[in-house]
Amino acid sequence: MRKYIYLGIAFGGGAGSSLRYIISNLLPSHSALPYGTFIVNMLGCFLLSFMYHFFTNFFTKARVLQKTVTTGFIGSFTTFSAFTSEFVQLFFANTYLALIYILGTLLLGGIMTILGSQLGKKWFN
Repeated sequence: MRKYIYLGIAFGGGAGSSLRYIISNLLPSHSALPYGTFIVNMLGCFLLSFMYHFFTNFFTKARVLQKTVTTGFIGSFTTFSAFTSEFVQLFFANTYLALIYILGTLLLGGIMTILGSQLGKKWFN
């Protein structure tokens, strides 16, 4: 069972990171703000909390599928390291914009997580 979980995570990770790369390239930064990373992380916040309720209520025994989607796909789709790296670069270029970016990401990320959780509860409970 454990080897299937690892394979699922690897498969989901490849798909999630590939989709992140595609989205980041479709949304080039026209200003200093890294829109691609921001959008991907907001979607990830929503999806992870939404899928939590899905797996809690429907696929409680499908650990391979759960880990493939959550740890693999969503975990590699979102990117904390790119977020912090882009924040530091932005901080040295424009401190004010960097603070807006980090606070906006944290605030909207929290809101997206709450929305995903509430919608997941509504749909799957």
